[in-house]
Amino acid sequence: MSNLPKGGIFFFENTKPEDVFTPEDFNDEHKMIAESMEHFMAETVFPNLSELDETKNSEILKKMIREAGELGFLGMDIPERFGGTEVDEISTTIIAEKVGAAGSFSLGHGGQTGIGNLPIVYFGNEAQKAKYLPGIASGEKFSAYALTEPGAGSDALGAQTKAILSEDGKYYILNGSKTFITNAGFADTFIVFAKIDGAQFSGFVVEAKSEGLTTGADEHKMGMKGSSTRTIFFDNVKVPVENLLFAPGKGAAIAFGILNIGRHKVSANSMGASKLALSESASYANERKQFKTPIANFGMIKEKLAEMAVRTYAAESLIYRTGGLLMNILHGVDKGAAESGPAIVAAVEEYAIECSLEKVFCTEQEAFVTDEGVQIHGGYGYIAEYTVERLYRDARIRRIFEGTNEINRTVIASMLARRAAKGDLPLVDAAKAVQKKAAAAAAVRAGLEDMVAMAKEVFLYIRGAASDTYADKLMGQQEIVGRLADLAIYAYACETALVRARKYEAKKGAGAKHMLNMATVFLYASAEKLKAIARESLCAMAEGDGLAAKLAELDTLTRYTPVNLIALRGEIAAKISEAGKYVV
Repeated sequence: MSNLPKGGIFFFENTKPEDVFTPEDFNDEHKMIAESMEHFMAETVFPNLSELDETKNSEILKKMIREAGELGFLGMDIPERFGGTEVDEISTTIIAEKVGAAGSFSLGHGGQTGIGNLPIVYFGNEAQKAKYLPGIASGEKFSAYALTEPGAGSDALGAQTKAILSEDGKYYILNGSKTFITNAGFADTFIVFAKIDGAQFSGFVVEAKSEGLTTGADEHKMGMKGSSTRTIFFDNVKVPVENLLFAPGKGAAIAFGILNIGRHKVSANSMGASKLALSESASYANERKQFKTPIANFGMIKEKLAEMAVRTYAAESLIYRTGGLLMNILHGVDKGAAESGPAIVAAVEEYAIECSLEKVFCTEQEAFVTDEGVQIHGGYGYIAEYTVERLYRDARIRRIFEGTNEINRTVIASMLARRAAKGDLPLVDAAKAVQKKAAAAAAVRAGLEDMVAMAKEVFLYIRGAASDTYADKLMGQQEIVGRLADLAIYAYACETALVRARKYEAKKGAGAKHMLNMATVFLYASAEKLKAIARESLCAMAEGDGLAAKLAELDTLTRYTPVNLIALRGEIAAKISEAGKYVV
């Protein structure tokens, strides 16, 4: 592990293309899993998805999940001795991507494979694992994760559900409720969080058949309509003491310990949905004629297809770069060993910043891509029988769960600050160096590597200015924190988009032109967004001559030679239209 990059270090060092994992690096096993998943989705899921959404019949969803279990697509994170398949993190990322476009199924699958089993995988004892994991892995038993409460969403530790030890010491008695619980209508087991004696936040495995446990009706949702989402009620529910997870008062470690993996998988879900939205839109634009010509020939439609492709490319690059980091750091952890959970969580925590960065970027680009997909379809995009209508609705929830994007923006900024304070990241020195550079004359930037350097330096410059202005009260300035996170996200995405293209270029030469075009458009289009975010931030920190001086320094950092993005988007759109789908 000592040779692996530290989380967040990319802000301060140039990343070599050969050190980044990309989809072009898939091995034979990865390719086989991708092909198997595509076949499973085409044969089992997509043909039944409309009926599932229309009828909300959980038997259809349960059948799909069972079949996924039969093929080994539920136990990817479960040790083999408990019935799992235990593959690497690139494989789990591929599976998450492939299910992402199948809204209701993706939610049910995620509830079963991630939050519904990872608390037991990571924090359960051997008896708990042996009792519950084989059924979850096979799809014979269904699981759900019960954390959110009506009055405690993002503030999970504000939960009011209580657990009181019975007089005979054999049970914890649970009282309270949980809301927005995925798979609640048919789950056999729930991972429930409650406060022992109203104080110690703890996790429990609670069986659905327990007396006093009831559920409300399925919620009628904007999207993911075929998934089961209910409120759960606990009225003096007896939970055997042996069903306590980990230890009393360790619920936060359990609840938050699985979030990073969850954020990574949701990012992959979003990217998978974006690919389908683009493919549907490209095909439709090729077929739909107005004024006797396919609308794919119209400049404004070309720009939409190109920008959808560019952002999907950036998302895909981010997801597999982060997946590669997770795969490498977990390579040295024996995931099948007893009591390995805390070691897994600690390893994944190293890249918590990257997981939050990708979660915000990927879910927000999915919103953009699906929205543009509806626009390309025109009135038909508003009709339920067209796939983009469902993709548009299904996309909305992903910016809310696995930590809202606002929470994730706070995580990015606060974790960078904490790691800098510990001396793990040279944030303060790097920010000062950029401020010094901005105060001097600087050459006009030209070339892709220069544009990546600019993205990083703009983040560091604004971070330094914010630190100078707010000192230890910075984290209380949420508007600035959010903008710092956005600058950080663009810095990571810009570098990742370029290093993937450079890596491909080293293998394919001129064959990498399309990928380089997408990276170029992303970098130069991002430059203007970075400048706008930075200006807004500075205007909140200074005024008068002080503001004028800072804006001048920002201009020094952000001078670059522009390129013809309209022409590049035209080339990208031509490739997408020719293929009728997303291609790199």
